[in-house]
Amino acid sequence: MIKYVLKGNTAIIILNRPEKRNALHPELIKQFKEKLKEAEKDENVKAVIITGEGKAFCAGADLEYLKELSRFSSVENEKDSGELAELFLMIYKFPKPTIAAVNGAAIAGGCGLATVCDLIVAHPDHSKFGYSEVKIGFIPAIVSIFIIKRIGEGIAKQLLLTGEIINGKRAYELGLANFLYNNVLDGALEVASNILKNSAFSMQLTKSMINTVSNLSVEDAVNYCIRLNAVSRGSADFKKGLESFIKK
Repeated sequence: MIKYVLKGNTAIIILNRPEKRNALHPELIKQFKEKLKEAEKDENVKAVIITGEGKAFCAGADLEYLKELSRFSSVENEKDSGELAELFLMIYKFPKPTIAAVNGAAIAGGCGLATVCDLIVAHPDHSKFGYSEVKIGFIPAIVSIFIIKRIGEGIAKQLLLTGEIINGKRAYELGLANFLYNNVLDGALEVASNILKNSAFSMQLTKSMINTVSNLSVEDAVNYCIRLNAVSRGSADFKKGLESFIKK
C-alpha cells in the first residue's frame, strides 16, 4: 500500500492504491507511519515528498471502510480517529521538510494529508482540493486545526462549509498550495533540491519555532524566540555559515 523510494537525499512516500484512488485505510496508515519513522532515522534523508500512485493523490477515506465505521461504537470511532490524527501530527511535526506533490484529487482526509505538509506542489488544473465531509453529514474535525493554521479562519470557513472542489491554480491563489508545476513530482524534487541547500539544523529549528509560537502569547513567543536565537547562534552550522558569508 505504500511505496518508499530514495532519490539522493530525498525520500518519496507513495500512496499505492491506485485502484482505490489511494484512499486512506488502517493498513495504509500503519505502513505510512512506519515509513515516516524510517525516513526520520535515516541521516541521509534530508526531506520527504508525499505523493500518490496513478491519477489521484488521495481520495480520502476508503468507501468500504466508511461503511464499517457507521457500525463502530463511540469508543471504536475515537480510536480510529486517533490513528489518523497521529499520522497527521507525525507529518506536521516531522523534523525534516515535508512536501506534498499533489498529482490529482486530494479530497477530504486526502486534502488533510496534503495540508499538514510544510509545502504543497500542485498542477494548475489536474490537482483538485476539497474538504467534502459536510456533503455526507460528516465533519472535517481533525484537519480543521491545520487548515485554519495554514490559510486562516475566513478561507477555511469557505472551503469547509461549502465543500467545494478547487483546482491547483485556485488553491495557489488562496495560499493553500505553494508552487505550481506541470509535473508535480519533478517540481517537488526541484523544491526539495533548493531548500536542501539550507542548513538542516536551521530548518528543523525553524519548523519547531513556527509550530510553537502560534500557540503562545506575544510576550511568551518573544521570550521563546530570544532563547532560540541564542541556541542557533551557538550552533556549528551558524559559525560555518557566517564564516562562509564573510568570505564572500
